[in-house]
Amino acid sequence: MSGISISLRGRRALVTGAATGIGAAIAARFAVAGAQGVSVDVAPPISLPTGWRAMTTDVRREDEVAQACGEAARQLGGKLDVLVAAAGIVPPWRHLNELDLDEWDEVFAVNVRGIAATLKYASPLIADGGAIVAIASLNAWRGDPHLASYVSSKHAVLGIVRSAAIDLGRRGIRVNAVGPGPIATGALRSRIERRARAGGPPLDDALAAAAAQTSLGRIATTDDVAGATLFLVSDLAAGITGQLLPVDGGLP
Repeated sequence: MSGISISLRGRRALVTGAATGIGAAIAARFAVAGAQGVSVDVAPPISLPTGWRAMTTDVRREDEVAQACGEAARQLGGKLDVLVAAAGIVPPWRHLNELDLDEWDEVFAVNVRGIAATLKYASPLIADGGAIVAIASLNAWRGDPHLASYVSSKHAVLGIVRSAAIDLGRRGIRVNAVGPGPIATGALRSRIERRARAGGPPLDDALAAAAAQTSLGRIATTDDVAGATLFLVSDLAAGITGQLLPVDGGLP
Protein backbone atom coordinates (compact mmCIF):
# COMPACT_ATOMS: atom_id res chain seq x y z
CA MET A 1 0.00 0.00 0.00
CA SER A 2 3.05 2.27 -0.23
CA GLY A 3 2.15 5.63 -1.75
CA ILE A 4 -1.59 5.03 -1.35
CA SER A 5 -3.37 7.11 1.26
CA ILE A 6 -6.92 6.35 2.40
CA SER A 7 -8.36 8.44 5.20
CA LEU A 8 -10.77 7.25 7.86
CA ARG A 9 -10.40 10.44 9.85
CA GLY A 10 -13.47 11.10 11.97
CA ARG A 11 -14.80 7.55 11.59
CA ARG A 12 -15.53 5.25 14.49
CA ALA A 13 -14.66 1.58 14.14
CA LEU A 14 -15.34 -1.63 16.02
CA VAL A 15 -13.09 -4.59 15.18
CA THR A 16 -13.70 -8.04 16.67
CA GLY A 17 -10.99 -10.66 16.83
CA ALA A 18 -8.51 -7.80 17.07
CA ALA A 19 -6.10 -9.10 19.71
CA THR A 20 -3.78 -10.85 17.26
CA GLY A 21 -3.30 -11.79 13.61
CA ILE A 22 -5.54 -10.36 10.90
CA GLY A 23 -7.83 -8.48 13.29
CA ALA A 24 -4.88 -6.76 14.98
CA ALA A 25 -3.41 -5.76 11.61
CA ILE A 26 -6.76 -4.27 10.56
CA ALA A 27 -7.10 -2.25 13.75
CA ALA A 28 -3.55 -0.95 13.34
CA ARG A 29 -4.16 0.04 9.70
CA PHE A 30 -7.43 1.79 10.58
CA ALA A 31 -5.70 3.73 13.33
CA VAL A 32 -2.99 4.91 10.93
CA ALA A 33 -5.78 6.00 8.56
CA GLY A 34 -7.21 8.18 11.32
CA ALA A 35 -10.08 6.09 12.69
CA GLN A 36 -11.01 6.03 16.35
CA GLY A 37 -11.83 2.55 17.47
CA VAL A 38 -12.50 -0.26 19.88
CA SER A 39 -10.70 -3.60 19.73
CA VAL A 40 -12.75 -6.59 20.89
CA ASP A 41 -11.49 -10.10 21.52
CA VAL A 42 -11.73 -12.96 23.95
CA ALA A 43 -8.22 -12.07 25.16
CA PRO A 44 -6.51 -8.71 25.69
CA PRO A 45 -4.66 -7.37 22.63
CA ILE A 46 -0.93 -7.91 22.35
CA SER A 47 -0.62 -4.35 21.08
CA LEU A 48 -3.33 -1.70 21.02
CA PRO A 49 -3.27 1.16 18.50
CA THR A 50 -2.68 4.57 20.04
CA GLY A 51 -5.96 6.12 21.16
CA TRP A 52 -7.95 2.91 20.74
CA ARG A 53 -9.80 1.13 23.51
CA ALA A 54 -9.98 -2.60 24.19
CA MET A 55 -12.76 -4.81 25.51
CA THR A 56 -12.66 -8.49 26.43
CA THR A 57 -15.65 -10.21 24.83
CA ASP A 58 -16.51 -13.79 23.92
CA VAL A 59 -18.52 -13.67 20.67
CA ARG A 60 -20.06 -17.03 21.58
CA ARG A 61 -22.03 -15.26 24.32
CA GLU A 62 -24.87 -13.14 22.96
CA ASP A 63 -25.13 -11.05 26.11
CA GLU A 64 -21.44 -10.14 25.93
CA VAL A 65 -21.71 -9.21 22.26
CA ALA A 66 -24.71 -6.99 22.93
CA GLN A 67 -22.92 -5.28 25.81
CA ALA A 68 -19.70 -4.81 23.82
CA CYS A 69 -21.44 -3.27 20.82
CA GLY A 70 -23.42 -0.87 22.99
CA GLU A 71 -20.42 0.11 25.09
CA ALA A 72 -18.21 0.60 22.01
CA ALA A 73 -20.75 2.95 20.47
CA ARG A 74 -21.09 4.82 23.77
CA GLN A 75 -17.33 5.25 24.08
CA LEU A 76 -17.13 6.51 20.51
CA GLY A 77 -19.86 9.11 20.80
CA GLY A 78 -23.05 7.10 20.36
CA LYS A 79 -22.60 5.66 16.87
CA LEU A 80 -20.29 3.46 14.79
CA ASP A 81 -19.25 4.07 11.18
CA VAL A 82 -17.30 0.88 10.53
CA LEU A 83 -17.58 -2.70 11.76
CA VAL A 84 -15.09 -5.46 11.00
CA ALA A 85 -16.10 -8.94 12.19
CA ALA A 86 -12.77 -10.79 12.28
CA ALA A 87 -13.26 -13.15 15.22
CA GLY A 88 -12.84 -16.75 14.11
CA ILE A 89 -11.18 -20.08 14.87
CA VAL A 90 -9.70 -22.87 12.76
CA PRO A 91 -10.02 -26.42 14.14
CA PRO A 92 -7.46 -29.22 13.75
CA TRP A 93 -7.49 -31.33 10.60
CA ARG A 94 -10.07 -34.10 10.69
CA HIS A 95 -11.13 -36.55 8.01
CA LEU A 96 -14.87 -36.57 7.39
CA ASN A 97 -15.31 -39.92 9.14
CA GLU A 98 -13.46 -38.57 12.20
CA LEU A 99 -15.54 -35.43 12.70
CA ASP A 100 -15.94 -34.28 16.28
CA LEU A 101 -19.43 -32.80 16.29
CA ASP A 102 -18.88 -30.96 19.56
CA GLU A 103 -15.91 -29.30 17.87
CA TRP A 104 -18.13 -28.62 14.84
CA ASP A 105 -20.59 -26.78 17.10
CA GLU A 106 -17.74 -24.76 18.61
CA VAL A 107 -16.49 -23.68 15.16
CA PHE A 108 -19.98 -22.56 14.17
CA ALA A 109 -20.52 -20.85 17.53
CA VAL A 110 -17.55 -18.56 16.87
CA ASN A 111 -17.33 -18.30 13.08
CA VAL A 112 -21.04 -18.10 12.25
CA ARG A 113 -23.14 -17.40 15.32
CA GLY A 114 -20.55 -14.93 16.57
CA ILE A 115 -20.68 -12.93 13.35
CA ALA A 116 -24.47 -13.10 13.24
CA ALA A 117 -24.68 -11.82 16.83
CA THR A 118 -22.17 -9.06 16.09
CA LEU A 119 -24.18 -7.85 13.10
CA LYS A 120 -27.43 -8.15 15.05
CA TYR A 121 -26.28 -5.80 17.80
CA ALA A 122 -23.87 -3.56 15.90
CA SER A 123 -25.95 -2.84 12.80
CA PRO A 124 -28.55 -0.64 14.59
CA LEU A 125 -25.63 1.41 15.95
CA ILE A 126 -23.96 1.97 12.58
CA ALA A 127 -24.62 5.37 11.08
CA ASP A 128 -26.37 5.43 7.71
CA GLY A 129 -23.73 5.25 5.00
CA GLY A 130 -21.42 3.11 7.14
CA ALA A 131 -19.57 -0.05 6.17
CA ILE A 132 -19.23 -3.62 7.44
CA VAL A 133 -16.59 -6.19 6.50
CA ALA A 134 -16.58 -9.82 7.62
CA ILE A 135 -13.41 -11.84 7.41
CA ALA A 136 -14.30 -14.94 5.44
CA SER A 137 -11.71 -17.14 3.68
CA LEU A 138 -10.84 -18.67 0.34
CA ASN A 139 -12.83 -21.53 1.87
CA ALA A 140 -15.98 -19.43 1.46
CA TRP A 141 -16.05 -20.54 -2.19
CA ARG A 142 -13.98 -23.73 -2.34
CA GLY A 143 -13.51 -26.94 -0.43
CA ASP A 144 -10.48 -28.12 1.52
CA PRO A 145 -9.59 -31.61 2.72
CA HIS A 146 -9.90 -32.40 6.42
CA LEU A 147 -11.54 -29.05 7.22
CA ALA A 148 -15.25 -29.64 6.64
CA SER A 149 -16.37 -27.69 9.71
CA TYR A 150 -14.24 -24.64 8.91
CA VAL A 151 -15.13 -24.64 5.22
CA SER A 152 -18.83 -24.94 6.01
CA SER A 153 -18.62 -22.10 8.50
CA LYS A 154 -16.96 -19.77 5.99
CA HIS A 155 -19.57 -20.60 3.34
CA ALA A 156 -22.11 -19.52 5.97
CA VAL A 157 -20.25 -16.26 6.59
CA LEU A 158 -20.61 -15.38 2.92
CA GLY A 159 -24.33 -16.10 3.13
CA ILE A 160 -24.66 -13.75 6.09
CA VAL A 161 -22.78 -11.03 4.21
CA ARG A 162 -24.90 -11.29 1.09
CA SER A 163 -28.14 -11.23 3.07
CA ALA A 164 -27.00 -8.39 5.32
CA ALA A 165 -26.03 -6.32 2.27
CA ILE A 166 -29.65 -6.48 1.12
CA ASP A 167 -31.12 -5.86 4.58
CA LEU A 168 -28.95 -2.82 5.25
CA GLY A 169 -28.52 -1.42 1.76
CA ARG A 170 -31.39 1.06 1.96
CA ARG A 171 -29.59 2.74 4.84
CA GLY A 172 -26.56 3.12 2.62
CA ILE A 173 -24.63 0.59 4.71
CA ARG A 174 -22.35 -1.58 2.61
CA VAL A 175 -21.56 -5.14 3.71
CA ASN A 176 -18.69 -7.07 2.15
CA ALA A 177 -16.31 -9.91 2.94
CA VAL A 178 -12.58 -10.41 2.53
CA GLY A 179 -11.40 -13.89 1.59
CA PRO A 180 -7.82 -14.46 2.73
CA GLY A 181 -5.81 -17.39 1.46
CA PRO A 182 -3.16 -18.92 3.73
CA ILE A 183 -1.72 -16.15 5.93
CA ALA A 184 1.42 -16.89 7.97
CA THR A 185 -0.01 -15.78 11.29
CA GLY A 186 1.16 -17.35 14.52
CA ALA A 187 -2.02 -19.43 14.53
CA LEU A 188 -1.34 -20.86 11.06
CA ARG A 189 2.27 -21.61 11.93
CA SER A 190 1.15 -23.46 15.05
CA ARG A 191 -1.35 -25.52 13.05
CA ILE A 192 1.28 -26.46 10.46
CA GLU A 193 3.70 -27.46 13.22
CA ARG A 194 1.02 -29.67 14.80
CA ARG A 195 0.39 -31.27 11.42
CA ALA A 196 4.14 -31.78 10.96
CA ARG A 197 4.30 -33.66 14.24
CA ALA A 198 1.48 -35.87 12.93
CA GLY A 199 3.40 -36.67 9.74
CA GLY A 200 2.77 -33.58 7.62
CA PRO A 201 5.46 -31.47 5.93
CA PRO A 202 7.74 -29.22 8.02
CA LEU A 203 6.72 -25.58 8.50
CA ASP A 204 9.11 -24.03 5.97
CA ASP A 205 8.27 -26.65 3.34
CA ALA A 206 4.53 -26.18 3.84
CA LEU A 207 4.78 -22.37 3.56
CA ALA A 208 6.99 -22.66 0.47
CA ALA A 209 4.54 -25.07 -1.15
CA ALA A 210 1.65 -22.68 -0.46
CA ALA A 211 3.61 -19.77 -1.94
CA ALA A 212 4.50 -21.77 -5.05
CA GLN A 213 0.80 -22.23 -5.87
CA THR A 214 0.14 -18.48 -6.12
CA SER A 215 0.48 -16.18 -9.11
CA LEU A 216 2.64 -13.79 -7.07
CA GLY A 217 4.93 -16.54 -5.80
CA ARG A 218 4.19 -15.60 -2.20
CA ILE A 219 1.38 -16.06 0.26
CA ALA A 220 -0.62 -13.02 1.30
CA THR A 221 0.14 -11.22 4.56
CA THR A 222 -1.92 -9.73 7.35
CA ASP A 223 -1.00 -6.31 5.94
CA ASP A 224 -2.43 -7.34 2.56
CA VAL A 225 -5.71 -8.28 4.22
CA ALA A 226 -5.74 -5.09 6.27
CA GLY A 227 -5.22 -3.01 3.13
CA ALA A 228 -8.07 -4.74 1.32
CA THR A 229 -10.33 -4.23 4.33
CA LEU A 230 -9.39 -0.55 4.51
CA PHE A 231 -10.32 -0.19 0.85
CA LEU A 232 -13.72 -1.85 1.35
CA VAL A 233 -14.71 0.41 4.23
CA SER A 234 -13.46 3.56 2.47
CA ASP A 235 -15.25 5.89 0.08
CA LEU A 236 -13.27 4.32 -2.78
CA ALA A 237 -15.56 1.28 -2.46
CA ALA A 238 -18.77 3.33 -2.25
CA GLY A 239 -20.50 1.28 -4.96
CA ILE A 240 -19.44 -2.16 -3.71
CA THR A 241 -21.64 -4.30 -1.46
CA GLY A 242 -22.53 -7.96 -1.03
CA GLN A 243 -19.17 -9.02 -2.49
CA LEU A 244 -16.23 -11.21 -1.52
CA LEU A 245 -12.75 -9.81 -2.22
CA PRO A 246 -10.10 -12.58 -2.39
CA VAL A 247 -6.70 -11.75 -0.89
CA ASP A 248 -4.72 -14.89 -1.66
CA GLY A 249 -1.74 -13.97 -3.83
CA GLY A 250 -3.54 -15.27 -6.88
CA LEU A 251 -4.45 -18.87 -6.13
CA PRO A 252 -5.92 -20.76 -9.09
